[in-house]
Amino acid sequence: MVKTDGFRGRDYITMLDYTREEIETMIDVALDLKRKFAVGEPHKLLDAKTLFMIFYNQSLRTRNSFEAGMTQMGGHAHFLDPGKIYAPALEGDEKAYSTERVSDVARVLARMGHGIAIRCYGDPVGWIYGRANEVINNFAHWADIPVINMECDKYHPCQALADVMTVKEKFGDYKGVRFVMSWAYSPSVHKPLAVPQSAVIGATKMGCETVLAHPKGMELDDEVIKQCKIYAEENNTSFEIMYDIEEAFEGADVVYPKAWTCREFIPPWNDKPELEKSQELFDKNKHWICDDDKMKIAGPKSLYMHCLPCDRGFEVSNSVVDGPQSIVWDQAENRLHGQKAVMALTMR
Repeated sequence: MVKTDGFRGRDYITMLDYTREEIETMIDVALDLKRKFAVGEPHKLLDAKTLFMIFYNQSLRTRNSFEAGMTQMGGHAHFLDPGKIYAPALEGDEKAYSTERVSDVARVLARMGHGIAIRCYGDPVGWIYGRANEVINNFAHWADIPVINMECDKYHPCQALADVMTVKEKFGDYKGVRFVMSWAYSPSVHKPLAVPQSAVIGATKMGCETVLAHPKGMELDDEVIKQCKIYAEENNTSFEIMYDIEEAFEGADVVYPKAWTCREFIPPWNDKPELEKSQELFDKNKHWICDDDKMKIAGPKSLYMHCLPCDRGFEVSNSVVDGPQSIVWDQAENRLHGQKAVMALTMR
């Protein structure tokens, strides 16, 4: 029997706050909701409930999967554009009659609805690593309803849930699955560390044989790496870091090549954001692309994943993302079902 009482009222800001067993419960619920959706079986689990969604950044999959999910479960999602409301701001970042302190916004919305979901990273927080995560945690501190992280500068737990759910659908289990999270080239450096960090957290937590591949200089948060090593040890699996994309792809069951910015050139590692210096490092590594040659190295049974949107012709070739080894559309669909599970479990 699946136990779900321990989820009610909890925030979902990072997978680090949940046990492997709890993530497995989320996936079980998500798969059940996916089946119900496929056969048209009603599942009004959040009838007349409201989710407030605050987007500091643009979105396609995240916004629409949350809105559709709330509708399918009988509730309603409110889209809040910080540019059209008094933008929620931390103490010290306020501007008269244009912002409103997070503590005030959180307490007002908590009186009116049942959940708050937030996306915030990059330009809205001046590319200061951890600042967006602080915004979301500040919401969680002041709101007495669940707060869901729709992507910050550290974590993207909703994407990670869809990722591990998709792996389970394709392989049945995580044991022995070689999961390769790889950097890939993009002409844009405006990409946070959230997706790769949550991907390796999810893969190691669930017991995959996990590889993180990137050029030197593209390191992730040291604390994330430390936790991934702990998860790998707990699961008696492996977590490796490699600096050669072809070596990393050898024998991979899953490859997940995606760009992220260079932490060396953003605060607190740097005095100020200098993304143009990241671009110089990016441009030295244009060969980090997932194309047919790379997929041949991985092998015919290897599966290609990406959170989307992918930079076609840079991160990945058309032949791969549109090819038979690509499972990005399953992955994107699972954003809907995974997030429905999170909301159903926490917002009841």
